[in-house]
Amino acid sequence: MKAGRKIAIVTGAGTGVGRAVAVALAEAGYGVALAGRRPEALEETAAAMPAADTLCHPTDVTDPDSVRALFTATVEKFGRLDLLFNNAGTGAPAIPMEDLTFAQWKQVVDTNLTGPFLCTQEAFRVMKAQTPKGGRIINNGSISATSPRPFSAPYTATKHAITGLTKSTSLDGRAYDIACGQIDIGNADTPMAQKMKAGVPQADLSIKVEPVMDVAHVASAVVYMASLPLDANVQFMTVMATKMPFIGRG
Repeated sequence: MKAGRKIAIVTGAGTGVGRAVAVALAEAGYGVALAGRRPEALEETAAAMPAADTLCHPTDVTDPDSVRALFTATVEKFGRLDLLFNNAGTGAPAIPMEDLTFAQWKQVVDTNLTGPFLCTQEAFRVMKAQTPKGGRIINNGSISATSPRPFSAPYTATKHAITGLTKSTSLDGRAYDIACGQIDIGNADTPMAQKMKAGVPQADLSIKVEPVMDVAHVASAVVYMASLPLDANVQFMTVMATKMPFIGRG
């Protein structure tokens, strides 16, 4: 590792927001550990990054042993950890709440909430013990952390919970120079958002096409949040397509 280089872990790094953020961090000079379930997707992300120290580590964020192995491998390769971007997430089918199965609910909760918690635990263990101590954790929330879409109970519930995790992490990390913030994203143009272009349910259950924005704007926002010294923090930031139907009455 180059002296003074900062090190980041990005979960869900194989596609979408995770890939865009990982590439942007590498361009900003970070060494980056790429975590995700699919090795081939992580390798594709690594290939899109500038020449930099990179670790591709297939990881299941719902499995404590897999998460522990990710952080162990990162410290073994890079020597420390400065940034964790808790980005891995999933959703359930957009169907009435009563039709969701327990397995569908549990998959979303395990990935979107338990996963970030497990990663935060491991980040705390590393950041409290390293010299110099401390670091930053950025959680990928969603504008669903503020307002739900129709038929989105599992996703919305977990994203509201991420806001609580962000606040608790900020509070518990103060004594150890661990800062924590949250970015809430609305309609970034990623594979997950392609449905927005075809039309999605609105609050009145009509179907409408929604505007999207370039995911590069999300990546640059995360890099800005990460660039702050540890005595400054963006607690919450919303980055969204300007004309999407979020602000105002449904």
